[in-house]
Amino acid sequence: MRQAGRYMPEYQAIRRQHKSILEMIARPEVAAEITLQPVDTLGVDAAILFADILLPLPPMGLKLEFVPGRGPVIHNPVRSPDDVAALRPVDVRADLGHVYEAIRLVRTELDGRDVPLIGFAGAPFTLAAYIIEGGPSRNFVETKKLMYGQPAAWRALMQKLTPVLIDYLLAQADAGAQALQLFDSWVGALNPQDYRRFVQPYSRQILQTLMARADVPVIHFGVGATTLLGEMKAAGGHVIGLDWRIPLDEGWALLGDDVAVQGNLDPTALFAPLPELENQVRDVLTRAAGRPGHIFNLGHGILQHTPVENVRAVVAMVHEFNRK
Repeated sequence: MRQAGRYMPEYQAIRRQHKSILEMIARPEVAAEITLQPVDTLGVDAAILFADILLPLPPMGLKLEFVPGRGPVIHNPVRSPDDVAALRPVDVRADLGHVYEAIRLVRTELDGRDVPLIGFAGAPFTLAAYIIEGGPSRNFVETKKLMYGQPAAWRALMQKLTPVLIDYLLAQADAGAQALQLFDSWVGALNPQDYRRFVQPYSRQILQTLMARADVPVIHFGVGATTLLGEMKAAGGHVIGLDWRIPLDEGWALLGDDVAVQGNLDPTALFAPLPELENQVRDVLTRAAGRPGHIFNLGHGILQHTPVENVRAVVAMVHEFNRK
């Protein structure tokens, strides 16, 4: 969950040499170096590609900028049928070739180290929300106005995003990613009936295609999605991610024994004193009860200013727990 980043001094040193995150991602050797930093520094069991879920948007004609203090901003948001129609098709292998080159470079470094590489993309609802809102949102008013008020335009937008995301993820697997994760960071803004009607068909198309064609494990993760877990499972994924809002055993019981789960330590627990942090880690692992199919992870992305020594301590705690 956002392994590399602003909490790491090694990352900060590289960040100071570049004008923007997009510039860093566009340079495969830089993206590969950042991807490897947590593997070398923390001893984690898998690497997560240094990229961003919004990378497919600029090739579609959207003006994306990462603004300090604000995060991602899209300067030409999509809010009408004409805006949707103007979005350009994407040739992912040409337009996003730097991502695949970074994957190849990372795999070259990781081969022989028994550390797999995870690729990822944003789910269609989350990308649509960024595209429509123009950036992060608390209430998603513009997104729901389009979704409810102009359902044909919503459908057209989702039908443009879905094949791009399929191609993008399949190409990551072809380049060497050994697992793929679909992030639905904003899906918790929806109730189950709206998810089924407006979102699930498109997420299902992506996930079922990946499960049939990619020949790698597929992880499906949503934030704030406790009420949607059954619907997300129905959409697809070999693994369903759980955020920290539901105890892991309760979430797994809702999902059933036929899927693996990922999660679900609260990222803010990494700021706690080590004895309390150990209690939190032990609680997650105890709820997993040694059942096969649990991937220990955070319940969402690691936060800025997180103490690196605490992240390293969590990795050691999980390894020690599993040795007993």
